[in-house]
Amino acid sequence: MAYKPTYSKKNKKSEVKQCYFCTNDIEVFDFKDVALLKNFLTHQYKIASRGRTGNCAKHQRRVANAIKRSRLAALLPFTQHQR
Repeated sequence: MAYKPTYSKKNKKSEVKQCYFCTNDIEVFDFKDVALLKNFLTHQYKIASRGRTGNCAKHQRRVANAIKRSRLAALLPFTQHQR
């Protein structure tokens, strides 16, 4: 199967986003690393899509599972607090 790159939607000049974990050779990341996981959330604390983050499928699944685990451990909020 051929490699299908993801393109940023803001800049349509075929700028390919690279997976953060593949480029930095990060093999293991933990659900307790909240600073890293916040980079993969939207402003409403939803899990950002692969097209937005540029993650590969394997690392996107791992990030999603780590975010879900940290939500259950009350390290990350489920939703944005509204007043």
